Amino acid sequence: MVLDEKYDVIVVGGGHAGCEAAYCAAKTGGRVLLITMNMQTIAQMSCNPAMGGVAKGQIVREIDALGGGSGLITDKSMIQFRMLNRSKGPAMWSPRVQSDRMQFAQYWRELLEETEGLFMFQDMVTGLMVSDGTVHGVKTALGLQFEASTVVLTSGTFMNGLIHVGDQNFGGGRAGERASKGITEELVALGFEAGRMKTGTPPRIDGRTIDYKVMEEQPGDEDPGQFSFLGDYKLRKQRSCWITHTSQEVHDTLKKGFVRSPLFNGAIAGTGPRYCPSIEDKIDRFVEKTSHQIFVEPEGWNTVEVYVNGFSTSLPVEIQYEALHKVRGFENAKFFRPGYAIEYDYFPPTQLKHTLETKLISGLYFAGQINGTTGYEEAACQGLMAGVNAVRSVQGKDPFILGRDDAYIGVLIDDLITKGTEEPYRMFTSRAEFRLLLRQDNADLRLTALGYAIGLAGDQRMEALSAKQALMAEGKEALDTNLPLKVVNDVLSAKEQQPAKEKTKTSKLVARPQLALADFEDQFKAASWWNPEVVEQLEIDIKYGGYIERERENVAKMKRLNDKAIPEQFDYFKVKGLSYEGRDKLDTIRPATIAQASRISGISQSDIHVLLVYMGR
Repeated sequence: MVLDEKYDVIVVGGGHAGCEAAYCAAKTGGRVLLITMNMQTIAQMSCNPAMGGVAKGQIVREIDALGGGSGLITDKSMIQFRMLNRSKGPAMWSPRVQSDRMQFAQYWRELLEETEGLFMFQDMVTGLMVSDGTVHGVKTALGLQFEASTVVLTSGTFMNGLIHVGDQNFGGGRAGERASKGITEELVALGFEAGRMKTGTPPRIDGRTIDYKVMEEQPGDEDPGQFSFLGDYKLRKQRSCWITHTSQEVHDTLKKGFVRSPLFNGAIAGTGPRYCPSIEDKIDRFVEKTSHQIFVEPEGWNTVEVYVNGFSTSLPVEIQYEALHKVRGFENAKFFRPGYAIEYDYFPPTQLKHTLETKLISGLYFAGQINGTTGYEEAACQGLMAGVNAVRSVQGKDPFILGRDDAYIGVLIDDLITKGTEEPYRMFTSRAEFRLLLRQDNADLRLTALGYAIGLAGDQRMEALSAKQALMAEGKEALDTNLPLKVVNDVLSAKEQQPAKEKTKTSKLVARPQLALADFEDQFKAASWWNPEVVEQLEIDIKYGGYIERERENVAKMKRLNDKAIPEQFDYFKVKGLSYEGRDKLDTIRPATIAQASRISGISQSDIHVLLVYMGR
């Protein structure tokens, strides 16, 4: 039975990727249906109650700058804000928040419900309607069919999900929720390659049974920020996190359960995240370490539930219980629920285009953990890009693609489709070759105009951007004006610097490592442009101007290669001189540009030279 009239986009799954995909698709003019297995678990934070972090915080700010929902939702539900890596250069600064888990899901649900053109339905999608290499809709467990021009799959950990606790395992996509069946098998039958990955989560503890007095307090920033470039959501009060450590005694206790660990006895076949390993994996890999850090994170304003970050495990429950009781501060801890590992299906992302549309089936898009990524932020940004591109394809518009020099989002997608991944992919600042340009502070300057052009960012965002740009221009002009000699020398004297002999521009003085723009507050604080956001932006531009210009030159070089497009149906087997490995990989991945081809593992510079010669450069 076909239910309802045809939609532009059907989004399958209501996690971080699915919510962002549905929201952004509807905002850009699509008629959208979000189908999820449980309406009560939309936008669940399945793992830790936090958003942002190293490189991830940049992604959330980029989503917000484009007009997505994750930044606003995060701000409305945060209980603590910290800017990480402040001691390093601005390219490394990364915002992170602790979230109220229940509020986060609630606010996402409310945002989806108030979005025009977005509808929801509760059911399990069990298959796709595909003919002549094009998707036409989905089939559900209730025997229903929904027709659509495009489908975005955001299955998370649910496709054939298998939960492991010690030597027990059972089907499930998340604790207390059933797995999704049928889609993997159908996609494999259609010609897709599939694989298995693993992730895990730690026990949740009753905070009333924890002794915080013996732990190190980790408060939020004294002057907290926010993710969104709109509104004022800065916290007036915050909840602290806490730090404790494991010990050799804890490790010895955990080792007793290794023989029953699915990680070591072969029960888990999927590859787990390298950068967020389980506690048993850390003990096994780093045998010389007698202690590992544990972060104790509250799950909200009005709950006693606590997340034990750093103690992810799939060991038997009794072993988890015994070992955690030997961690300082947890001697009398009561469990709300034990930790577990989960295996799930994913599809190597080299099977996708830059739009996140599959190469094999027209109109079918993948976003989130189905592509081999890990993390709420990585999932959300893929959802945004897939949702927007699905609608644009229906509207007959050009695809929306971000380059590696535009955003971390562009780096992530290019990495996935060009290099693929054999382990859960997590974003780091080190993955971005132009990270000085892709800072968290300038995400609006980089992306809001692009979001506005595609109908995702609204008038309010553009007005806020224009106001900021005007203030920056005003501030730059003021800083490029000479200061009186006495003012200059008063500042230099206060900083124990050699006096100047003539009037000097403020910008020239601030370029010195010993001086900051704050040192000149008395001269400019009455000016309209003097506010923390603009001041920070101007100071970065001054102090890192030379490095920024050098990166822009490198971007220009890369763009010359990017501009050299490779025809979609290019026959690499006609190109004499390509290595056998190069030919096979180019034919499999089918890069869109010479620049993308150059980033494929196994492609040599001689292969690139041969391609350029053949294409008549």
